[in-house]
Amino acid sequence: MAALMHKLRTLDAYPKINEDFYRRTTSGGVITLASSIVMFLLFFSELRLYLHPVTETKLVVDTSRGETLRINFDITFPALACSIISLDAMDISGAEHLDVKHDIFKKRLDSHGNVIEARQDGIGSPKIEKPLQRHGGRLEHNETYCGSCYGAEAGDDDCCNSCEEVREAYRKKGWALSNVDLIDQCKREGFLQRVKDEEGEGCNIYGFLEVNRVAGNFHFAPGKSIRQSNILLHDLLAFQGDNFNISHKINKLSFGDYFPGVVNPLNGVQWTQETPSGMYQYFIKVVPTVYTDTRGHTIQSNQFSVTEHFKNQEIGHLQSLPGVFFYYDLSPIKVTVLEEHISFLHFLTNVCAIVGGVFTVSGILDAFVYHGQRAIKKKMELGKFS
Repeated sequence: MAALMHKLRTLDAYPKINEDFYRRTTSGGVITLASSIVMFLLFFSELRLYLHPVTETKLVVDTSRGETLRINFDITFPALACSIISLDAMDISGAEHLDVKHDIFKKRLDSHGNVIEARQDGIGSPKIEKPLQRHGGRLEHNETYCGSCYGAEAGDDDCCNSCEEVREAYRKKGWALSNVDLIDQCKREGFLQRVKDEEGEGCNIYGFLEVNRVAGNFHFAPGKSIRQSNILLHDLLAFQGDNFNISHKINKLSFGDYFPGVVNPLNGVQWTQETPSGMYQYFIKVVPTVYTDTRGHTIQSNQFSVTEHFKNQEIGHLQSLPGVFFYYDLSPIKVTVLEEHISFLHFLTNVCAIVGGVFTVSGILDAFVYHGQRAIKKKMELGKFS
């Protein structure tokens, strides 16, 4: 009978596993709980990577041409009045934009930084009745006004009907307007009085420039730019000041549109002048950047790096004009930033790898602990541990 039972057992197609494989232990429960926690943490980490796009960055040669560059700025000058600050821009192609007013806004600030008045630059000049005509008499009834340009007329029919137009005519001639009080338009509009009234005030100037996509510079400086013998000067005689405090804070400076992840290193930068006067210079390397999001929407923009330098004003040195100068150059290398989601198949493969890996490692650890405990128990039973 026993031999028959033995032969039947040899024919069993469903051999039973060793009892060690289904025995439950406390150490096994602890390892299972710990591995489950690790598995869930890794799963949620992988899920977060799947739900959030990954960024791929490449460097390519910039072959674009014939484009413009937009410069956005917001700068505060706590010790320079709005009436004396002018903005100029020029580039190596020869383009010049002197005393830019289009798309430029100014806010007058008191000594505590509070806004006194906000207006677009070039808007708000007073209109005075009966100004002095070019021929010398006062404006009569039904007579068209044509003010004198005080020798700066480019032609016989030129008229300067405001202080700003007289200053512009002088600038085009390369002349300095030394005595503004002698100019009828400036006297009537109270130009010097306005400058005097704004003494001690600050100015927040903001807006944007559209310039050629070539190396160039733009700067904020007191006075109006004039060109003499191919050298750019600033007419400071009208303001009767020797020292100008060009302390400033750059609230925002960017080249092109915003895109996610962009870092503009000059945002929030503040500099305080310690010396009587001078020129503060920023040397900027603009790097063209193309950003493409997960929906395929492309943003053509730029990033930049910057170095700084302060130059003390030297009496009689034409290059040491007081002001804040931004010199920019464009990199020949373009950065392409591509955002994309991980595919679901890739996500599923990673999840399977996480489950399989944690299960395998926890199994090895559980076997090591279990067999170690059994070996110690057997030795204790044999009396080897006493």
